[in-house]
Amino acid sequence: MSAPVHPCAPPTAVGRFADWLLGVDLPELPEDRRREVVAFVERRVAVLPSFTRFGVRVIAASVDAIARAVGIDRIGRLVLRLPLPLVSEYPRLVRSLGYAFIWETWPSTAVDGAAA
Repeated sequence: MSAPVHPCAPPTAVGRFADWLLGVDLPELPEDRRREVVAFVERRVAVLPSFTRFGVRVIAASVDAIARAVGIDRIGRLVLRLPLPLVSEYPRLVRSLGYAFIWETWPSTAVDGAAA
């Protein structure tokens, strides 16, 4: 199952990964909501403590560079399966920020992302 990256993909590596991940996890999440959630994730990563932010951005840039070469689906699914320290935390961070924003902002959202 492949999630399309939004045609106006976010400008940051974190945003592009968040857009892909949310599209996979919540395929029925409306595009306007997904854009809002991705923007929230980008804003939150931008204000992480400096050392943590640096680490997240290094991982994001690495994933993004590989995604441009082999495709976001291939590298995204690999990152989700890798039990490597720090790398496996990246999708968890994106999910936790995204999910918290979604269900805090739109509490009646279905588990597939559909608006209620």
